[in-house]
Amino acid sequence: MRTKTDAGTDSDARARAPGHRLRVGWGRPRGARHRRWSRLSSGCVALCLALGLGVAVAQDYPRRPVRLIVPFAAAGTADLYARFLATRLQQALGQPFIVDDRPGAGSLIGTDAAAKSAPDGYTLLVMSNAHTVNESLIRAKPYQLMRDFVPVAPIVSSDLVLVARNGLPVKSVAELIQLARERPGGLTYASSGPGTPYHLAGELFKAMAGVPLVHVPYKGSAGARSDLLAGQVDLMFDSVTTMREQVRAGKVRALATTGRDRSAVMPELPTVAQAGVPHYEATIWVGLMAPRGTPAAIVHLLNLQLSRIVTDPDVVKAWQTEGGVPLTMDEPAFERYLTADIAKWARIVKVSGATPEQ
Repeated sequence: MRTKTDAGTDSDARARAPGHRLRVGWGRPRGARHRRWSRLSSGCVALCLALGLGVAVAQDYPRRPVRLIVPFAAAGTADLYARFLATRLQQALGQPFIVDDRPGAGSLIGTDAAAKSAPDGYTLLVMSNAHTVNESLIRAKPYQLMRDFVPVAPIVSSDLVLVARNGLPVKSVAELIQLARERPGGLTYASSGPGTPYHLAGELFKAMAGVPLVHVPYKGSAGARSDLLAGQVDLMFDSVTTMREQVRAGKVRALATTGRDRSAVMPELPTVAQAGVPHYEATIWVGLMAPRGTPAAIVHLLNLQLSRIVTDPDVVKAWQTEGGVPLTMDEPAFERYLTADIAKWARIVKVSGATPEQ
């Protein structure tokens, strides 16, 4: 009778016999190993095909005009940067990139339209941190940002500036805090609408400074800015890029900027944190997303093109003179950035008690 030991010995003997070739892994697999081998082979073939098709799709993209949906009012920060990028992308890729402004409902209308678009790379969403705010501020949305979109690339960030109407008897953040405490519920601040970075910058200031302010939402920054200049509201957090000239013309009084460090555009101003509200920081940034299902090769191509555009020395210089800081991240890094920003604003929404109405 042959034992397992005998069998092993015979096998070893055959392996050592002259002319016998030992098969290691490359013989015909049997049973479970055969099934695993088949699945692995099929997976490799599928991956290779997908990569090949993806490269082919990207090489052929775009073949027709691409639409950039901007879910904010025309002439705002996102719209201005979208139009700049549309021109540069058209130059780089040879097809028109058309800006489609679709404001309304705190960016929900345009964003929902983008979410429902074909995931073929021909409709893209120009987004901002208004979108990461809305993930916690507006629960009943027709879309979810990280479920219905894929991150493409960040584009630019910019500080905000806290400005007061002429005639308000304050010249510093400390004086503003004192006046607000003396007039409970009496000072108003305007924003471009509920859930926008301008709104949440005010709510963050209220919470961290411990002052009562009344939020006055508008349908876009233009109306809010006009009423501030007319003295109809007391305060506003606005983009340094768009408010700088009004400050220089003496139409409003600037109190502080909202970044971590002093603004390169308005270095004479302290930050809100330096002026008496430690650790305060609120900026606005703009990025690009695509409907979920958009080919990864197209997303990667767009990421590379945007990175080249925003790191061009002439672009960096021009944007910095306007208060904009170019942003670059690959797709996974941008996804992590978005996830962290959603969590950050969720905490602020909870602490401030902000609502979609106010």
